[in-house]
Amino acid sequence: MTEQPRGPLPPIPLTVLTGFLGAGKTTLLNRLLRDPALADTVVIVNEFGEIGLDHLLVEAVEDGMILLAAGCLCCTVRGDLVQTLEDLLRRRDNGRIAPFRRVVIETTGLADPAPILHAVLYHPYLSMRYALEGVVAVIDAVNGSATLDAHEEAVRQAAVAERLVVAKADLLVDAGVSLARLKERLRALNPGAEILVAEHGAVPAGRLVGAGLFDTAGKIADVRGWLQAEAVEAAERRSHAAAHAHGPDHGHHAGHHHDVNRHDASIRAFTLTSDEPVARGAFDMFLDLLRSAHGPKLLRVKGLVGLADDPERPVVIHGVQHVFHVPAVLPAWPDADRRSRLVFIVKDLDKSFVERLWDAFLGKPRIDGPDAAALADNPLALRRPA
Repeated sequence: MTEQPRGPLPPIPLTVLTGFLGAGKTTLLNRLLRDPALADTVVIVNEFGEIGLDHLLVEAVEDGMILLAAGCLCCTVRGDLVQTLEDLLRRRDNGRIAPFRRVVIETTGLADPAPILHAVLYHPYLSMRYALEGVVAVIDAVNGSATLDAHEEAVRQAAVAERLVVAKADLLVDAGVSLARLKERLRALNPGAEILVAEHGAVPAGRLVGAGLFDTAGKIADVRGWLQAEAVEAAERRSHAAAHAHGPDHGHHAGHHHDVNRHDASIRAFTLTSDEPVARGAFDMFLDLLRSAHGPKLLRVKGLVGLADDPERPVVIHGVQHVFHVPAVLPAWPDADRRSRLVFIVKDLDKSFVERLWDAFLGKPRIDGPDAAALADNPLALRRPA
């Protein structure tokens, strides 16, 4: 039996691989399973039948688990995802399988990623043992725009991802123009995501896993790359400048009013910042109020926050809808930028409402006129936006 280390175990990084039906997700996963970078990884798939394992198979470890040539384990979802993740931990802790360094979950093509993320973020035990490293969404270069027009699930998959993989680009007739348009749309939908173009269905595994917040030792790997607050802030500035350039009658979504099938217009990304440390109680109340009143509209919330009672050790915030991961405390700020930064990806939620709520709890409401004093005394007045 494998001897387990003493003391708390570091969280195991977990990556979710999603993408709409026919996007090229299975082809990408088949390529990834050959990559030595996935050694000591557990890959959870919906059905083995969709994945070509014959050339990768080493041996059957236990019922529903296969050891692959790359040194990773592949298993199917047994019952539900929570049961599967718990079962993997039991086998790992009991020495029945080798300790794995990360988990990759491949979703079905029609899946909204949120319930899968909830399974990790909400569960009291799993939230301590697994750390959500990131979401990778695969987009079909040929049919991607039409899919985004017709299916809100595809929009949600792209909106919550840290990395977007454009597959089948080699099948485009006018590759330069079509690819540029698709990338432009994806950047507008999710300005903080890295966009990668798969070469014949392949992307190096190192670009998709192991590039998020946590590394295998539980240390901080790349907060700036994970948060991408600067990219979201730059996109906000461009959007604001474009809106003013078109005049007061052209809002943020003016360019899409002609297409009623596009879901992108209801989804947007923005950032909130604070130069000063935030009181812990005020921050907890801000999050509690926001998620209780508008949880379903919070597709993704990520952040780095300096709290007044321990300003030298920022906390990492990671939430999906009304469910937030147990905050991780960093030993120090990852760079010279010591601002608190929160990145929001929301659906049908106005930035100005969230911003006013944030400022109210920080004690600096932006509202002018007779409502300002009342708001400063009672932030709950913002529970229902006008």
